[in-house]
Amino acid sequence: MTSAGPGRPRSQQPSRPGATARDEILDAAAELFTTQGFANTSTRSIADAVGIRQSSLYHHFKTKDDILEDLLEGTVLGGLKFARAVAALPTEGPPGSRLHAVALYDGTQLCSARWNLGVLYHLPEARSARFARFLANRQELRNLYRELGAALSPADPAVTLGDDPGDFAFRLVESLINLRADGMATSGSPLQAADAGLILCGLGRELAAIREQSAVLIKSLG
Repeated sequence: MTSAGPGRPRSQQPSRPGATARDEILDAAAELFTTQGFANTSTRSIADAVGIRQSSLYHHFKTKDDILEDLLEGTVLGGLKFARAVAALPTEGPPGSRLHAVALYDGTQLCSARWNLGVLYHLPEARSARFARFLANRQELRNLYRELGAALSPADPAVTLGDDPGDFAFRLVESLINLRADGMATSGSPLQAADAGLILCGLGRELAAIREQSAVLIKSLG
């Protein structure tokens, strides 16, 4: 038996990614919540998956809801930080490049995470006041999409953007969660979603230039 610290013995060597026991708990919970369901997962099963005692888990998280809160927030914080940085920039380069960059970065985060945690958005628990901070962060991210979309105008005068092109792009990106759940997401899916949002906004002719500037933004801010 090895030890994770004073009073927190392990039954086995650490077998999960993470620099700390807390990280390992989050990884185990992410796997169990996304494969077995939140309601069907107990704190005991999470502790067993990490190789620690259940009492040791409570040293890091008081409740299962606390674990879920950390996991939910982790799905948005990276994209939100990037979107804030992009939205703060002056409007330069091809129209739509900022929205494309946010969509591509956000979609890549959702698709490349070790577990498909976006499926947890659909939990009834995730929409309760208990998770107000996560809900506020997700809404802020959505509002930044809308702000960037509001600055667009189609190159083709025959194209109508609709009431909220930024929100449409946001929904396209979040559709990657279901695509991944169905086993259909690929490494190219985030780019396809970002491209689709701009094409349907009437900016298909400028897509090459938009992609180029989007890549610059991601490289400099991501």
